[in-house]
Amino acid sequence: MTRKQHLPQKICLHCGRPFTWRKKWEKVWDEVKYCSDRCRTERKRAAPERGRP
Repeated sequence: MTRKQHLPQKICLHCGRPFTWRKKWEKVWDEVKYCSDRCRTERKRAAPERGRP
């Protein structure tokens, strides 16, 4: 059994919280930027608002 303390971690670009590697991200771990679907969709919604003067 693998200990979870040895899994790689990243910081979510939207919420700033750390998240841990998941099996479903095995092939795309380098591309993963957000900890959840919610953070990913919220980031897309918030982006246009920041560009306004």
